Amino acid sequence: MTDSSISRRAFAGFVLAVAVPATPALAARRALRGTVFYRERMALPPTAVIEVALVDISLADAPSRTIAKTRVSGRGIPARWTLRFDDRRIEPRNRHALQARITDGGQLLFINTTQHTVLAGGPDDAEILVERVGGWDQPPAAAPSPLGSWRLTSLASITTTIAIAADGKVSGRGGCNGFGGNATVRGRTIRFSRMASTMMACAPDAMDQEQRFLKALERVQRWNVERGGGRLVLLDGRSRPVMTLAPQ
Repeated sequence: MTDSSISRRAFAGFVLAVAVPATPALAARRALRGTVFYRERMALPPTAVIEVALVDISLADAPSRTIAKTRVSGRGIPARWTLRFDDRRIEPRNRHALQARITDGGQLLFINTTQHTVLAGGPDDAEILVERVGGWDQPPAAAPSPLGSWRLTSLASITTTIAIAADGKVSGRGGCNGFGGNATVRGRTIRFSRMASTMMACAPDAMDQEQRFLKALERVQRWNVERGGGRLVLLDGRSRPVMTLAPQ
């Protein structure tokens, strides 16, 4: 074999190596399955859409990070869903949850207000109860308002309270310390100032909840008062629930 033949074969091998890219590693695909349901005896509009998202909720003072989402038709309730995601995007030490909402033409109709933890080593909480937002299908009997005294129900079990006065003054107790600040309410929007609090030292779990609660207030941009139970749901800029409070 001549030197020129060897050179031609080597060049051909180089061209083939460049032309055929390496096969990328296959994604580590996983799936979660469950249902979305509500308790009201009513039908959804035929164009309603149900969306289920897998989110990373590890940072209490930052928006949740969406890992994957799926959409299904709202024509049948309970609605079964399958959410596929890349397992490589899951941080084992982080906390993950499912969020569900039902919309119609961009209008939010239902949303979950309790946390559905998944990928934590135990049973995945994949049967998601959603609750109606603001009586969308009928005129309100009375004008709802975020003003008043409220008790936290969604983030933890330690008693946490907040009162929002007509002049925007905010006061409450975070499970350990008292706090105060201001809220600006315009229509369905609400923004809280950074709260000033006393400096008492309490049990670590109480201190942790208090800090998570005050940080969560800074993410709030919208509010909704539920019909029936009258609970106050505080939401972020994407209408995702941040916390739920009951009348006190």
